[in-house]
Parts: sequence; structure tokens; C-alpha cells
Amino acid sequence: MSTKRDYYEILGVSRTASSDELRKAYRQLALKYHPDRNPGDASAEAIFKEVNEAYSVLSDEQKRAVYDQYGHAGLDGRGGADPGDIFSHFQDLFSEFFGGASSGRGRAAQRRGADVRVQERLSLKDAVLGCKREITVRAPAPCESCDGSGAARGTGRRNCTLCGGAGQVSTARGFVMFTQTCPRCRGQGSVVESPCDKCKGSGEQERTRKVTVTFPAGIDSGQRLRVAGQGMPGPAGAPPGDLYVDVELEPDPVFERDQNDLLIRLPISYTQAVLGARVPVQLLDGSVLEIDVPAGAQPNDVLTFKGKGVPRVDGRGRGALHAVVQVQIPRKISSKARQLLLQLEEELLPLNEPTSAKRVAP
Repeated sequence: MSTKRDYYEILGVSRTASSDELRKAYRQLALKYHPDRNPGDASAEAIFKEVNEAYSVLSDEQKRAVYDQYGHAGLDGRGGADPGDIFSHFQDLFSEFFGGASSGRGRAAQRRGADVRVQERLSLKDAVLGCKREITVRAPAPCESCDGSGAARGTGRRNCTLCGGAGQVSTARGFVMFTQTCPRCRGQGSVVESPCDKCKGSGEQERTRKVTVTFPAGIDSGQRLRVAGQGMPGPAGAPPGDLYVDVELEPDPVFERDQNDLLIRLPISYTQAVLGARVPVQLLDGSVLEIDVPAGAQPNDVLTFKGKGVPRVDGRGRGALHAVVQVQIPRKISSKARQLLLQLEEELLPLNEPTSAKRVAP
């Protein structure tokens, strides 16, 4: 006669217990007597083995029917409780308990396609004002002939017989369960028996396509835009990856950029610097800013205009425009201009130099 305890007694349930009642009882006992929670406790380890063996049999409808009719003797020669089943039950229990997927199939279905990364050069004007561009992306796309399934027309994918569609296979070694990607289906959970002629069963074809990307006003070099769902297709109908666009700005012949500020060099004549002047400057948006240069302006003086720079990407205001005064000195002048400058010097000298200073005649 078998010395094994009754499986229903081990789990503490009645012989009419439902599958939900069995699972609830198993969960409580397995967590209570797990060796990790009872290190060095041989009795807890023995109970843990009994609990797993009992649940492995009673959770299987066929094994439970045999056990109900013939008891432990009915399972002799049928393999009893398979260690792999025991550990897979316990693995599924912890996945469910901590909010994970209950099987490899759920995890495989969530895998997404790879991301694609490209670089786009923008003019300073386009970056400041914002723009839309068509980006050329050359990457694998779902095969049009098989709609990305990889199977020839009129056929389909079939569940992998090695992993049962889970995408993963598990092997029990002692008290440790090792899980790895299924080598036959490569984690997809299904296989193609009649490959598509166009894509040879991959479900993908290299293709050039256009993606319209909106660049917000104020974007800068080194920033990256994400376009959801425009990356590589996912395996077996899984969601595609994303497209990432790295931004680089081209140099501008007039304006320089420092984060959200713009800088412009403002050339003026000597007389404008002395007398003052109003100098028009065309901004990147086409509008004209009238800059009032004060009389007596010096080289490299900076005139700042708040709110005339680059808009912030988050929409919270704009930077400033800084105009750097640069007095232009002519390299060649006429004899008449020379005489006028000498007269001007004579007029200005008493005002700007000590009385002991004298001009050296040319």
C-alpha cells in the first residue's frame, strides 16, 4: 500500500474542489513552505515537494480523474507528477502573483520591433520657426505579399510544437527552473511551414518610405524627436518600433544661436556711431526690427531686445536678440574726406584730449 498522503488532504481541500479553489490553496501553501522562505528547514522542503506534487496531479484533469478512481496506484507507470510540470506551475504562480504574464505566450506577444534612428539637418530659420519635413527611411517593412506573416498565400503560421506556442522552453534541474527562448520558433511561438516567395518567410522586405515629421519651433542641435510606430515592424504582428530623428542645425550667415538667444553683428559707420542712428534688421520670420543705436556707441557694445530670440520648445516665451555694435573703418578714403576728417579731429581734440596732447602731422 502506498505511504503517500492523500493529495486533497495535502492541499486542505475537498474532493469536489474547483480548479480555482485548488489554485488558491496551492498558492498559499507553496508560498508558505518555499525553501527560500525556510532556509535549512528540511520539513518545510518536504511539505513543499508534497504540495507541488499534489497540485501537479489535481490541476491536470486527466491525472485527477485517474487519481480519483484509482488513487496513487493509478498513477504508477504514468509518470506521476512530472518535475517540469511542478516547476512550471510554480513559475506561473509567481508571474501571476507579481503581476506578470501567466505564460511565455503573453510575453512574446508584447515584443515590439526595433527602433530606427536617422539624422536631419535643418536651417536656423526652420528650427526657429518650426517646419514639417518628409524623412526618407530605408528599413525593413511588412511584406505586402504575405501581410507580414511570412507564410505563403493561402497558408498561415502554426503553433510551434516544441514550446507549444509559448515562445520559451523551460528545463528543470533539481530545484531550479531554467527558461530560454525557444530555438525552433526563436521566441515567436509559431513557425512557417510554407514560406512566402517574396520575403522567404521573414515577413519583411527592405523598402524606402517617406515619413512626415513635424519639427517644433525652437528645436536645437543635439535634440531628438520620437515618431511612434514608424520603426521596424514587430515579429509576428507585434507592434512596430519607433523612429528617432536626431537634429543638427546648419550655420546661418547672419545669426548665431546660443540656446534660446540669437546674436547678430550690427555694422555701422563711424558717423552713425558718433551721431546715433536707426538701423533696420530683418529677422528670421521676415519682420523688420528697427534698432536705435545711441549716439556715442562704442565697438562691441551690446544692444539687447527681449522676446526677439528663439521660442522655447515648451511654449514658455522666447529668448532675446543681442545686437553687437561693430564700427566699420574705411580702408581707403578720398582726399576730400581726408581733409574733412582732419578738420573734425581739430574740432574734437580739445574736447577729448588733455591740453598737453598734440596731433602729429602726417
